[in-house]
Amino acid sequence: MTQATVLYDAPGPRSRMRNNVLTLAFGVVLLLVAYVVWAKFDAKGQWDGKLWRPFIQADTWTELILPGLRNTLSAAAVAAVLALVFGAVFGIARLSDHRWVRVPAGVVVELFRAIPLLMLIFFAQYGGSLAGLIVTEFTAVVFGLTLYNGSVLAEIVRAGIRAVPRGQSEAGYATGLRKNQVMRLILLPQAVTAMLPAIISQLVVLLKDTALGFVVAYADLLNAGARVVPANFFNLIPSVIVVAALYIAINLALGYLATRLERRSRRSRKAPAAIAAPGIAGDEVAVAR
Repeated sequence: MTQATVLYDAPGPRSRMRNNVLTLAFGVVLLLVAYVVWAKFDAKGQWDGKLWRPFIQADTWTELILPGLRNTLSAAAVAAVLALVFGAVFGIARLSDHRWVRVPAGVVVELFRAIPLLMLIFFAQYGGSLAGLIVTEFTAVVFGLTLYNGSVLAEIVRAGIRAVPRGQSEAGYATGLRKNQVMRLILLPQAVTAMLPAIISQLVVLLKDTALGFVVAYADLLNAGARVVPANFFNLIPSVIVVAALYIAINLALGYLATRLERRSRRSRKAPAAIAAPGIAGDEVAVAR
């Protein structure tokens, strides 16, 4: 039988029946909504073969969609690395004992978290041009993604480090470690494990936010699929559906990666305990004898 947990009581027969009925009802509603959408699109001729034919042509993919996908992944990869560095530096800086470090870091993080990402990308290119700088579309997108998502990651890092029990750092200081050693050797390794799901989730958001590069005409996947392809083949709805499917596939892959990493980190935490257990048991037996 299903056992009760500390979080909730195990559902009884009536509760299970009610949950099954609600699940069935919501499933039927979703099917009806899907049918209505399909019927409306069919009435408008959006399922006609001529609108979908471009997506079985190789040049549509090699000249338009795949280059856009490559640009999206390139911007996301570069911005992800920079945002992780930004988040780690400013997240740790916000925990500094020195006010002259902690306060400016907090101002930077809160400032870029408050500014909409679209404005950051726009300002990077057009503000840079006003200052006499040549800022490419790629640079503007990476700049905005780095500052905004890096600020969010800084808060994740700060919260993750604070979530580590205080006794861990106190034990490190008791052994004679300096503060930077405690942070590097004790707090960060434990905090990263706890922060990993939130970090991966934010990187998924970062990947989707590359679509905001349209404000500076960045040739990403959305621009290629929702602008260039429909302009050539007059098939906006099919193009958007294909682009959405590609985004979903990429994000599902990232979600699967996050799940694998989390499971692996859990196994690595359990392994030392499993190894230490026999030794502890042996010591107790020896003492008893």
